[in-house]
Formats: sequence, structure tokens, C-alpha cells
Amino acid sequence: MATDLSDYELGKHFKGDYREALEKLQKRLAHIQYAHIVHRRRAIIAFEGWDAAGKGGIIRRLTAQWDPRYFEVWPIGAPTPEEKAHHFLWRFWQRLPPLHNISVFDRTWYGRVAVERVEGYASEPEWRRGYDEINAFEAQQIETGTTLIKIFVHVTQEEQDARLRDRLSHPWKRWKTGLDDFRNRAKRAEYLDAYAEMFARTDTEKAPWIVIDGNNKKAARIAALTAIADRLEACVSMQPPELPPDLVETAREALGKWD
Repeated sequence: MATDLSDYELGKHFKGDYREALEKLQKRLAHIQYAHIVHRRRAIIAFEGWDAAGKGGIIRRLTAQWDPRYFEVWPIGAPTPEEKAHHFLWRFWQRLPPLHNISVFDRTWYGRVAVERVEGYASEPEWRRGYDEINAFEAQQIETGTTLIKIFVHVTQEEQDARLRDRLSHPWKRWKTGLDDFRNRAKRAEYLDAYAEMFARTDTEKAPWIVIDGNNKKAARIAALTAIADRLEACVSMQPPELPPDLVETAREALGKWD
């Protein structure tokens, strides 16, 4: 079934105690990270969506209780001159997670078929070729044991405008907004076309898109974190490892009984 972003615009409020639900989810996500560490699993969580959709707020709450030694957040902007000299996927290969790590991408390789397509940074043959290249890249990650989760955070034009106004009026939020936000806003129809084709061409059985209604921030955070926790948990053993016998013996000699 084709993905229609207009299906994700209700902006319903979260029903329940938001703080309690968030705390419970973050504790669950911490255990999931521990499972990735001890079972030597790796994962990629890829975020796409509109400017001011709330990706950053979701990522901050996703990683709030994670051990910083075993995850990395990659904010993806315009490629450097060195990166431009390589294939567009080269810079993402440099950021793939090692064993027992999780990489979180705040924007991704989908820039090739979205912003680069709309803004003319990639030629039509380049961005059209990008769909197959992206699908192959993602399939390689999955086939080598990496869990891949793709999140798209959607907001309406009205909600995006309200958040841009809030950023401009808040002295310590102004840094988040630049001319690019307004250039992109002016081309929303073109971006909608690009996203429609992106979903149609890259929403695969093994790497499906998860679309989040971002019009209510609290509900969006809970929905995104729940979806991520469910997917991660399904791909890693949640059984804690047994203590090695030699460690048990040494610990008992040093500490006595502990249980």
C-alpha cells in the first residue's frame, strides 16, 4: 500500500501520563542497548522528515539513558568537498556502527532523492539511480546482521509554520532556523512529490518506512520511541548473559555471596 502523508496529520494528544510513559520507554531502551552490547549486535536508526518536525527532540529522548560509549548520533548536513569527491554513499559508510553499537542518523542518504533532487544538487540520472543504490546499500547492512529502522516524522504546513515562528521569537532557539528552512518551505509541493516516490521505491519488506505523525510533540515522541523499541527488541536476544564460571569463583572469593 502506498504511503500517503496526509494519513498522518491528526495530531492527537497522548492519552496517559506522558512523563511516566517516557520514563518507562527510556528504561526499556536502556535494557535494549545493553542487549546490543553484550550480544554484539549493531543497529542503524535513520531519521528523515520536515524541518522543525521534532526529529531532534525524539533523538534526545531516545538516547537519554544510553551508555555514550556505545552509540553515535550523526547530524547530516551538506557534504564536504572531500565527501563530494566520492560516491554519495561514501560518507555514510564511514559512519556505520561497529559491533555492539547503535548509529543514529539525523538525516540520511535519502538526501539524494529528496533535497538533492528538489534543489538540483544531483542531476536527474543521479537521483533516479539513487533509489536502487540506496536499496542495495540497505540490503547489504541487513544481510550482514545490522538492524535498520527508518523513521519519517511528518508535520503539516500549519504546524511547521507555528514552530518556525516559535524558533524565531525565542532567543535561544533562533540558531536552529536558517534560510534553507524557508527555501525548503517554499517548495513543499515538490518535496511531497519527492517523498511520495521515495516511499514507493524504498519501502521494502526488510527495510520498511515508519511514518510518525509529528503534529503533537509528546504523542510523536512516545510513538517513535515505542516503534524503535519494538523493532530493536525483535532483532536482539533480551536474555542476559550468564556470568563466566571463573568470574563467579573469583568474585565469591573477594566478595562472598551476593545473591
